[in-house]
Amino acid sequence: MAERIHLSKADVTEVEERFVLDALRSGWIAPLGPHVDAFEREIAERVGVSHALALSSGTAALHLALIELGAAPGRVVLVPTMTFVASANAVTYTGATPVFVDVNAEDGNVDVPLVIDALDSLLAEGADVCAVMSVDLFGRTCDYTTLVPALAARGVPLVEDAAEALGADHHGQAAGSFGAVAALSFNGNKIMTTSGGGMLLSNDGNLVDHARYLSTQAREATPWYEHAETGYNYRMSNVLAALGRGQLDRLDDMVARRHEIRARYSAGLSQFEGVRLLGMNDSHGAGNGWLTCIVLAQGTYPMGSSMLSDALNAEGIEARALWKPMHLQPLFRGARSVSTGTAETLFAQGMALPSGSALSDDDVDRVLSHLQRLLTMDREPTAVTRGR
Repeated sequence: MAERIHLSKADVTEVEERFVLDALRSGWIAPLGPHVDAFEREIAERVGVSHALALSSGTAALHLALIELGAAPGRVVLVPTMTFVASANAVTYTGATPVFVDVNAEDGNVDVPLVIDALDSLLAEGADVCAVMSVDLFGRTCDYTTLVPALAARGVPLVEDAAEALGADHHGQAAGSFGAVAALSFNGNKIMTTSGGGMLLSNDGNLVDHARYLSTQAREATPWYEHAETGYNYRMSNVLAALGRGQLDRLDDMVARRHEIRARYSAGLSQFEGVRLLGMNDSHGAGNGWLTCIVLAQGTYPMGSSMLSDALNAEGIEARALWKPMHLQPLFRGARSVSTGTAETLFAQGMALPSGSALSDDDVDRVLSHLQRLLTMDREPTAVTRGR
């Protein structure tokens, strides 16, 4: 049987091996060390912010970001409903209440006019809104040209969840550089990886300094272990930072390869009416191509994205549904949401395809071959009966 094709497998070469070997030989194995310091500087420079803090995960970065912005019981954070659960969980860690807002159909990012209207309604009700969170979904930024000044005018800070978007931009400004604070993820399936890890980014040095203090168990500068605040064990190890530095050296090449894969999918699916790639319009900036996702027009393909995904997985090709909206999750049953139904439609009709930069052209062609066959069968009259 042919080797399984993964959705977004880590792309690691001898470049990363050299960095990791250097870290191992240096003796800096435990958290912190020279590679951590260098990785923070290099990421900050790449994104165009003043300060960066290397952490154990993107979730940790979001958690600390929200703490620094005052998220707490009795306060509210607006969150896009189409996202990975970590975005919403970080809010609940602080005791604050998430309010979920729907997304736009073109790329699945938060519907900016809708989130502004929702914010105004909450403020008019007297709600204590401490932040709005954006999520740069599947490697594309949301409409920051509209969102950032609107939030500034209302005095509400922005948390940018750029976990999926390192290497993307909005009108030339890098993802991760918007708002008061941002978070990146280096999980194993992301555009670049440290195996597990994340980064908090901000132009506010005092904010990052305090987050750094909290991330090391809030240890005071005394000869003994003394603690005046609740802290967290959130720091990144020197070995993982070394891996990240090697990945960062290759980031542009990995982004370029994902764009090549996306273009190959676009060409191979162009003949199928009712199949579109999510976020193909790059009018406001370039995505990083992290995941190529397709959306089937409602009623056009009886098999639907769920059965189509199952069929691809049966052929050894990993394909997944898009993020299930947070307002539909059992965890957040009863949570307030502002919904247009768009996220629900994208979840029902969308699917992510293998997109990793380590994929060969033959791998992509294998995915396309099976996908084209299934889509063709699904348009035939017998497919209606089979798909019931």
